[in-house]
Amino acid sequence: MTGTALRNVALAALAALLLAVFALNGLQTSSAAFMSQSANATNTASAAVDWTPPTVGIVTPGAPLRGSATIAADAADAETGIASVVVQWQSVGAASWTTLCSTASAPYRCSWDTLSAADGAYDVRAIATDKAGYATTSAPVRVTVANAFTVVLADLDEAVRGTTPLTATLTDADPRATYGVRFEYSVADANSWKSVAGCASIAGSASCTVNWATTSLASGDYDVRVVAWPTARPTVVMISELSSVTIDNVAPTATMTDPGSVLTGTVTLAATPADAHSGVASVAIQYQPSAGGAWTTACTIVDEPWSCRFNTVPLPYGRYSFRAIATDLAGNSTTAATITGRLVDNTVSSISLDDPGAFLTGTVQLTATANASAGISSVAIQYSPAGSGKWSPVCTLAAAPYGCAWDTKTVADGSYDLRAVLTDSHGKQTTSAVLAARRVDNAPLRGADVQAVNGGKAGVIDAGDMLVLTYSGRVNPASIASGWDGSARAITARVRDGGITSGSNDLFDVPNTNLGSVNLRGNHVGLWTTAQFSATMTATTETINGVPSTVVRVALGGLTSGSVRTVTTTAAMIWTPSANATDLVGQRCAATPVTESGPLDKDF
Repeated sequence: MTGTALRNVALAALAALLLAVFALNGLQTSSAAFMSQSANATNTASAAVDWTPPTVGIVTPGAPLRGSATIAADAADAETGIASVVVQWQSVGAASWTTLCSTASAPYRCSWDTLSAADGAYDVRAIATDKAGYATTSAPVRVTVANAFTVVLADLDEAVRGTTPLTATLTDADPRATYGVRFEYSVADANSWKSVAGCASIAGSASCTVNWATTSLASGDYDVRVVAWPTARPTVVMISELSSVTIDNVAPTATMTDPGSVLTGTVTLAATPADAHSGVASVAIQYQPSAGGAWTTACTIVDEPWSCRFNTVPLPYGRYSFRAIATDLAGNSTTAATITGRLVDNTVSSISLDDPGAFLTGTVQLTATANASAGISSVAIQYSPAGSGKWSPVCTLAAAPYGCAWDTKTVADGSYDLRAVLTDSHGKQTTSAVLAARRVDNAPLRGADVQAVNGGKAGVIDAGDMLVLTYSGRVNPASIASGWDGSARAITARVRDGGITSGSNDLFDVPNTNLGSVNLRGNHVGLWTTAQFSATMTATTETINGVPSTVVRVALGGLTSGSVRTVTTTAAMIWTPSANATDLVGQRCAATPVTESGPLDKDF
């Protein structure tokens, strides 16, 4: 079949397809771009449909316009593209628009000779038309032409109350002329302006300040502006507007949370404040001896949660009252109802057990810190199988220091809870917080060290790099990978993102092996991504500190999927071996993490 015949067949098929679509959906109007291209060997037909109008907006000029000013628009159309952008202006409230220019290519800018317009406020807009014929008109943007003078309204606080000063300043005004100034307000976005007060006649170099009494107004958001004009030309009006000022003449509410009947050590003091208008700025929590006296501030809180930790130890024994004072952003304040008669008693005992770590091996030191105003009779350090509540003593001590060595080999490997119990001279016992689920692991085989060798670009995981995992003894290679004898084996190594918990805890592992994983302590790959490498794994027996030990080396080849980043920070890697790896007699490897030895460096 000739090229012409092939082209005709393709066009006929396309026409049939369009007729079928019209039959199913009814005749609809659209804009389409159609192209046909032919050659002796090839015929191509393509069509693009644009159902979406373009987007367009005026770039707010910001400062008042003077002389020859540039009005810019942003326009975009994801389908057929922008055909033209027309920029127009009109006086505020006018019935018709005047075109500044029409442009067919970005950047969409027009030059406006503002000297031809009277000073004052104008609206500008843009109309974008795409190549399919769809048009969009932007929202108008209010601008000020100020070739003669401008008036600037001084910033107000975000929230105001009572009587608030309003100040306006004229700039570029004729110092020989006089000007009228009027301050106005409107409920936010209502554009219904009411007069506050003003200055009937001030010199061009002067400013105008009046006091705005807001107490008669409902609390809420308001727009504030200043209007200025030359007394000789009252039709030349300048407006400076400050939007979204909150009037708040209503005090917040506050409730003090009961801290408890007996307070010891460091406690949480909390309150629940609320303000419907400007919002809560701060909460001060105070205390006072129940016998009377001055109130003392325990803490001042400026954000949620409205609570603080308060150390009661310096307070003398006795009963105290507590209250909260909430202040809103406008300066209104409320004192919550007082909570009375709370006992501060730090004469009781306190005891804590130092955390020996998450993984315990061999003999570990257990140390408790104990205090009792009545004197200490004894301190017992105890252990229990995790969650069972069946406590057994490690040691019982009658005098400081309250610490002893625990030979963890006397118990089976597993998870244990630890605590300390203080008995004071009156026989009253105080128990420390439980250190839960500390793992005893006395397996003879464990990880000894992890190191990285850079064979390529520093700070980047790439071909030639190597990860070296050293065990404390000899490992059966077949327990790491099925059928492996330690000789070179082709594998896939991967680096996975540490996830939402941290961008600097990316993990290195070898799937389908019992090598465990290595926390690289660096951000080597992108968020939620994984990079994979071809690699070779070998195992050798080497003498480490006089002990024959297995050393596994993972040598990286090329990147097979994903991408990597350059790491500029130094860190110490942490290897968590797999408990499924075993020594030559089948004893499992300890899963105790091991941290990279030596100085901090950029791994890989």
